[in-house]
Amino acid sequence: MLSALHDTCDLVAEHHGVRFDLATIPPDDPAVYDMLCRADTVGVFQVESRAQASALPRMRPRKFYDLVVQVALIRPGPIQGGSVHPYIRRRTGHEEAAVPHPLMERALAKTLGVPLFQEQMMQLAVDCAGFSPSEADRLRQAMGAKRSHERVAELRERLIAGMAERGIPPEVAEDVYVKIDAFSSYGFPESHAAGFALLVYASAWLKHHHPAAFTCALLANQPMGFHSPLTLIADARRHGVDVRPADINLSRAGPTLEAGTEPDRPAIRLGLETVRGLGTDHAGAVAAGRPYTDLEDLALRTALPAPALEALATAGAFKSLGLTRRQALWSAGLLARTEPGMLPGTAPALTAPDLPGMTAVEETIADLWATGVSATSHPVQHARPHLDRCGALTAAAFRTAPANRPVVVGGLVTHRQRPPTAGGVLFISLEDETGLINVVCPPHVWERRRRTALQNAGLLVHGTVERRDGATNLQATRLAPLTLAPGTTSRDFR
Repeated sequence: MLSALHDTCDLVAEHHGVRFDLATIPPDDPAVYDMLCRADTVGVFQVESRAQASALPRMRPRKFYDLVVQVALIRPGPIQGGSVHPYIRRRTGHEEAAVPHPLMERALAKTLGVPLFQEQMMQLAVDCAGFSPSEADRLRQAMGAKRSHERVAELRERLIAGMAERGIPPEVAEDVYVKIDAFSSYGFPESHAAGFALLVYASAWLKHHHPAAFTCALLANQPMGFHSPLTLIADARRHGVDVRPADINLSRAGPTLEAGTEPDRPAIRLGLETVRGLGTDHAGAVAAGRPYTDLEDLALRTALPAPALEALATAGAFKSLGLTRRQALWSAGLLARTEPGMLPGTAPALTAPDLPGMTAVEETIADLWATGVSATSHPVQHARPHLDRCGALTAAAFRTAPANRPVVVGGLVTHRQRPPTAGGVLFISLEDETGLINVVCPPHVWERRRRTALQNAGLLVHGTVERRDGATNLQATRLAPLTLAPGTTSRDFR
């Protein structure tokens, strides 16, 4: 992300004439916090995941320290220690903020009585169990050790006895120990969370004010983050960014910005590196040799192998030469059969006959096969007539659907997750041409539809709209396959 932020600032300086860095990005921008509260965070550091995006509308961050809490909250330590839901209930005013014992006031007051940071665990050990600073540091080391649960367990008797001496009830003492032990499963130091929060705000600010430069930099630094390049590009297009496909005469090896249709809105030009089988070296050679007069000129000067030429043709990368994809494929196929050493211009019949153009669906399939992304369309938009007949809502319409209403949605599966802390619930992220939908699949639905849930790139989901404190999910009751353009894959974490 640091590389992506650096590249974003370079692109902003180049195309807008103003230089930013982490120290000069304007702080406390209300519009940026509004964007975070909407969970409009695709590509934003640390808060783009399903769990973080679900928590953001409920947490409603309005200042920097809110982001410090946000990045620390959705971690295995606070989750397993039972801190997440109490904190959110207190944050949203559904529960009183109180500490279980007066001795905990100093450690927990600033986080509404709920421990979220390693330093708070150390402070609790000092204030509630009489630990010395060196003993508290030993506890910190135990929480971060390779065999952390065993190391923390060695201190249990000392912790419980110390709290008993200070009049803390056994049930409260045991709860404190459980939370400390849970931090052995990975919890943040406050300083670490603050460092991450700085990058959250910086990436959110750049996404909001310079979406083209930000997305271009993310694409240039793959693999990274929670979302795939397909989702990053679709999100950029939804934010008004013009994304243009790779072209042999217009693209560099990596993605770049170029003049858009409006002076202050540059367009993204995808790089040649994304084309199947091209690779960094060949992409760099093609970019360095620009411009090319025709396909034969490219083939002779770059000596690209036949599969690379055909992949470029499939991706529509010869459009600047006036060739359709099928015409370029025809010519590339003939060049592949040309004898080596032939003089320029002597290749037989390179001019393709009058071939029918690809349909919009065929072009999307070609894009996904050749590059893994599509600059001009989304796979789901081609299924929209079928989805309309099924009564399926778009992601945009789903966001405003009344709570508790039964609905149907359909989309491309971008993620499947079954975290060990979720009690067997499967979380599915669906994407269509208008946005993302978070689907909560209860264990009984998941068990009944396991094969459908795991084996299909697209899903049609029946369920009920669930809305809580601004966060909207779909509680699934039934899953069915949705046929989409091939070549799309999800990121699955189990």
